[in-house]
Amino acid sequence: MMTNVLILGANGSIARVAIDLFLKETDAQLTLYLRKSSRIKNIDSSRVKVIEGDVLDSEKLKEVMVGQDVVYANLSGSLEQMAKNIVQTMDTTGVRRLIWISSMGIYNEVPGQTYNDILDPYRYSAEIIEASDLEYTILRPGWFTNKNEIDYVTTQKGEPFKGHEVSRQSVADLVVKLATSPGLEVRKSLGVSKPK
Repeated sequence: MMTNVLILGANGSIARVAIDLFLKETDAQLTLYLRKSSRIKNIDSSRVKVIEGDVLDSEKLKEVMVGQDVVYANLSGSLEQMAKNIVQTMDTTGVRRLIWISSMGIYNEVPGQTYNDILDPYRYSAEIIEASDLEYTILRPGWFTNKNEIDYVTTQKGEPFKGHEVSRQSVADLVVKLATSPGLEVRKSLGVSKPK
């Protein structure tokens, strides 16, 4: 079955790797949604549609979300407001599956590390998503590397984080698996890191 995937923040560093993986390894139809469409270059595929827009523009987001199977959000900025708007728009359009990129440390789950209020937007946006009735998966990756490797472990919410870094390619690999495997890690918050 072909999957329609809406990628919010499609110029993000993980999203760009995920787009390549989706095109190479799946038959998914991709809608790339970002503030400046000119940033997306060299994607020559009939399976890709690029739309310029802001996640906080409710009407435009609703328009682009209709008919999607999966929403993958790879965002920065006003994360709480974005999370509220995405959850509300998904409820309105009946789209159920959300993959949300957050950050390690939002539950103080990294041994030996304490994170201050810099993580509050990630923490609060995760709370908004967890309070929804969506089929969400929140990913909490470690520090990103550009290593050309797929090598990662996941930990569940409440479990201590393993390692401190992970390749963008690893996170993108997990995003593609989640988007194309209905029911995988639904209503879970996963730490993602390279094993030490």
